[in-house]
Amino acid sequence: MKKIVITGTGLHTPAYTINNDELVAAYNQYVEKYNAEHHQEIATGSCAALKESSSEFIIKASGIKQRYVIEKEGILDPERMAPILRSREESELSLQAEMGLAAAREALKNANKQASDVDFILLSSAVIERFFPSIAIEIQAALGARGYAYDMIAGCSSGTFGLQTVVNALRSDQATCGLLIDVSLGSCLVDFCDRDSHFIFGDAAVAVVIETSATCRAATSFEVVSSKLTTQFSNNIRSNFSLLNRLETKPKNIRENLFRQKGRQVFREVVPFAIQFITSHLQECGLTAQQIQRFWLHQANININHLIAEKILGRPATQEEAPLILDKYANTASAGSLITFHHYHQDLQSGDLGLMCSFGAGYSLGSIILRKI
Repeated sequence: MKKIVITGTGLHTPAYTINNDELVAAYNQYVEKYNAEHHQEIATGSCAALKESSSEFIIKASGIKQRYVIEKEGILDPERMAPILRSREESELSLQAEMGLAAAREALKNANKQASDVDFILLSSAVIERFFPSIAIEIQAALGARGYAYDMIAGCSSGTFGLQTVVNALRSDQATCGLLIDVSLGSCLVDFCDRDSHFIFGDAAVAVVIETSATCRAATSFEVVSSKLTTQFSNNIRSNFSLLNRLETKPKNIRENLFRQKGRQVFREVVPFAIQFITSHLQECGLTAQQIQRFWLHQANININHLIAEKILGRPATQEEAPLILDKYANTASAGSLITFHHYHQDLQSGDLGLMCSFGAGYSLGSIILRKI
């Protein structure tokens, strides 16, 4: 079987950041305005008063301290509570293509590759900007790559599912050098008026070059040793944003179609699911958790990540063993585990093993075992 390797990664973050204090200040202004406008309904019990939030609550609930966003002013405007984006001409690059290109060029440089070496581009993200033409094909044209390209969605497991899709293409000779791109636009889907979720997501783009060991020219590479994917249907994480919304007989307010989750239920179900899934993958490969030097886990929530790592290892994990990037990037959906890999792989030694795992809406779980060459 061909040895498939990751040879380069790249990261692009937007120019804007929002810290918790800024986000809370805007949200609490919205709450004050809402409660004042609905004071009569609140007094009669027909409407519940909104609760204010705090930076301390956000850190305790998630571990997040700031997030990168594609636009700041609109999010922090209590009258809007959503990004403000200018309309782009069809002749211009789309937002996801622009962000993905920046990450892709860095990844190619780190892999010692040219765009002309690439013959498969996969944009695999939790959110896709438009239905067609494909964002991946747009990136292919702007980059000057060969072959073919397409978009794919698998919730917050789009990164790991996408990585496996590229690996499969290489092993079946459908491609010789693949480029996986994941552009998170969480700020476009989150409801900034919802106390339980307005702080969760951040925006970023990450890219990964994947090829056979025979064509590798990079100084550092990681062999894809094994992969395992699974899905199980659940409504506990959901967005109903759809082209069908305009056809509904009773159209909902746009906010009702944005990201929603039943947080407590997700925690109770996803944590044991992920623990069992990762443990079984290791067992199938004849490995123990103690043989894994690095866990690049999906950056969903600090409490989820700590518990999963502790249960797998049988003790609390160190930052080196299961690094967290939540404090700086927030939840970047399916890009999270890839961004964590981007930042935390150079220090590993030849022969060291790492495990990348995602868990998200669906439910969808992906586990990839890597070995440093």
